[in-house]
Amino acid sequence: MANHKSALKRIRSNEAKRLRNRYQHKTTRTYIKRLRDTSDKSEAQELLKKVISMVDKLAKNNIIHKNKAANNKSKLTKLVNSL
Repeated sequence: MANHKSALKRIRSNEAKRLRNRYQHKTTRTYIKRLRDTSDKSEAQELLKKVISMVDKLAKNNIIHKNKAANNKSKLTKLVNSL
C-alpha cells in the first residue's frame, strides 16, 4: 500500500482515467460496429464523420496507437465509399 498522500491521489486519479479511457474506447468500438453494419450510404457517411473524430481523439490521448487509428480510418472510409 502507498505511504504518501500524493501516491494515494495518483492511485485514485489513475483509476478515474482508466475508467474514462475504457468507456471512450468501448463506445468507439460500438460505433465502428454500427458503421460496418450500415447499408445506407448517406447514413454511413454521417456515421463515418463521427467515428473518425472519435478515433482521432483516442489516438491523440494515446488510448490507441496512431497507426491503428490510421488503419481504422482507412478501412472504414474504403467501406463507406464502396456502398
